[in-house]
Amino acid sequence: MWAIMVDKRLRRRTPVRIKQIKGVADELASWAGNEVSLDGFLEQAHYQETDLILVNRVPLAMKIEIGGEMRWYPTLKGISEWNIERSWVAVDSGAIPFLENGADCMGAGIHIADPSLQKGDFVWIRSQETGEPLASGTALHGGEEMMSMTNGKAISTIHWVGDDLWGLEV
Repeated sequence: MWAIMVDKRLRRRTPVRIKQIKGVADELASWAGNEVSLDGFLEQAHYQETDLILVNRVPLAMKIEIGGEMRWYPTLKGISEWNIERSWVAVDSGAIPFLENGADCMGAGIHIADPSLQKGDFVWIRSQETGEPLASGTALHGGEEMMSMTNGKAISTIHWVGDDLWGLEV
């Protein structure tokens, strides 16, 4: 029996200048609705099939496919760093242990949702009590619908607190 080893190292790690990734900064700012600071030592890297932007050795942005299109979005650490206040849903404390294990977000746990969210949008999940980011993913329903759901999946999880990207130490 063969075991498949997954390489959990950063690949193609390259220092970059802000002018080289200005398009990334513009794309992130456009999505966030405000400026995002990329001040510090900048690197571009590849980790488990995902391109990353690191600022002072912290992965703050990732290039992922949402709605059939590859785009740059903030990691959970990026959401905290840049104080993102759009495209989020808030969940109760009962959902947190499941989200921290990488589960998809169920509609019943969502208490508040950005009403502008549309099906297929990038969305991040926060704790209703602390406001801290817990996970991010793709919306399977619109924001208004998520708030009224009593069962079923509402968000397909991509990145969560405790996953390999969250625990990446560089």
